[in-house]
Amino acid sequence: MSIKSYVSIIAVALTFGLQTYSQAAIPSDPKILHAINRLSFGLQPGDIERTTNLGIERYIQQQLNPSTIPESQALNAEIARLETVNLSSLQLFEQNKLPRLGKGQKPTPEQRKAYQAKLRQVLEQAMQARLLRATESPRQLQEVMVDFWYNHFNVFSQKGITRLLVGAYEKEAIRPYTFGRFRDLVGATARHPAMLFYLDNWQNTAPNSPGVRGKAQGLNENYARELMELHTLGVKGGYTQKDVAALAKILTGWTFRRTEQKNVGQYGFYFDAKRHDYNDKVFMGQTIKGSEIAEGEQALDILAKHPATARRISYQLSQYFVADQPPQALVERLSQTFLSTDGNIRAVLNTLFRSPDFWDSRVYNAKFKTPYQYAVSSLRATGTEVTNFRPVVGFLRQAGMPLYGCLAPDGYKNTQESWLNPDAMTRRISFATALASGRLPLLAPPAVSPALEVTQLSNTLGNSFSVKTKQAIAATSSPSLRAALILGSPEFMRR
Repeated sequence: MSIKSYVSIIAVALTFGLQTYSQAAIPSDPKILHAINRLSFGLQPGDIERTTNLGIERYIQQQLNPSTIPESQALNAEIARLETVNLSSLQLFEQNKLPRLGKGQKPTPEQRKAYQAKLRQVLEQAMQARLLRATESPRQLQEVMVDFWYNHFNVFSQKGITRLLVGAYEKEAIRPYTFGRFRDLVGATARHPAMLFYLDNWQNTAPNSPGVRGKAQGLNENYARELMELHTLGVKGGYTQKDVAALAKILTGWTFRRTEQKNVGQYGFYFDAKRHDYNDKVFMGQTIKGSEIAEGEQALDILAKHPATARRISYQLSQYFVADQPPQALVERLSQTFLSTDGNIRAVLNTLFRSPDFWDSRVYNAKFKTPYQYAVSSLRATGTEVTNFRPVVGFLRQAGMPLYGCLAPDGYKNTQESWLNPDAMTRRISFATALASGRLPLLAPPAVSPALEVTQLSNTLGNSFSVKTKQAIAATSSPSLRAALILGSPEFMRR
């Protein structure tokens, strides 16, 4: 049977399943499945048994403290082979640049082609490292939070030098702070060259200052606005356009350098005193004295400690881990923890995972997976070995969620409304069919991916399917089609 025929059959079953699926289909041990599905990118072989033996509370505490979970040496070895992944931003700048030319000379087409090839390699290896960790790391909640925070502090990979920097940005400004203080996280992103370039603060200059030159001709409010609207307070967070302008002035001179030199900070951050506005400012009702870089740090303190920031972060975490429309009482409870712990992310998550709202059976398997979650959960559920991630990257691009490819600064949404549509379902079913039949070229040539073993796949997922889905699987004699029906089922589309 052709893949096209498989897709047609599964599409009918999927449509029927989405109409008939109900909470009554939840298996007898739903808490284990719920915990794993929400704190990880999905079940993999042996997860149910390991978590049952460990106990749910201990499983959650281990995931909240990833240093207690031994790292995968095989995974570390795979990532170590990606030579650009472990380079810092400054090293990437140094090793990936056009050759120096004499005055009036321009790079040849061959030189530009070689330069673009280098940039592509850096981005491809960053994607491969992200997908390797997401599929193989035992520290699953850390990988989930890397994805969450990257979306929150999104940087688009196709704007100029960001193609070179997004992997380093994730490694340097996101990954170290996933469970720490929110203030440290927002501060790390504010200073990183990727964010400074993407949202144009590298151009932000006090008008008529000694540093006016080139593209640095005056105030640029882009980053200041998104810092308040998206990263901290939220659009209804109580700020005004005057606050946006004041914050832009506070952040004048926050830029970066591409080489190590005097006063260049970690990862290339540089405060250009010649471009700074030294006047006093009034920001969010507080007077900030003109004092160079300290002004920006004071403004970040104000934003990170603001109740509106606590509510916004709490809402987004509740939406990601509980429901598209999270209970207001839960958001308020998390906000209180955020404020009382000085923005301790681990403490906020601990409150969330112990809340009755998280364990309400009505939210079990009710979150619709994003394309990224669907692709990664498929690889984890099947235990598929991957040495060639290009088919996965291609699927994400076709599904409207290219990795590091969100153009808008607000990142990708994680709600059903954003991702459930006929075209998206067709693409997922095609991916499931190719994966189930072994026709997805996930191994480097000449190796061929094996077809999936149906019983193992079903057991891995806890046999957590509705009666209708089980009937559709049982009525099919082809093993690869049965596996495709599992991966294309309405139950597997959700977490």
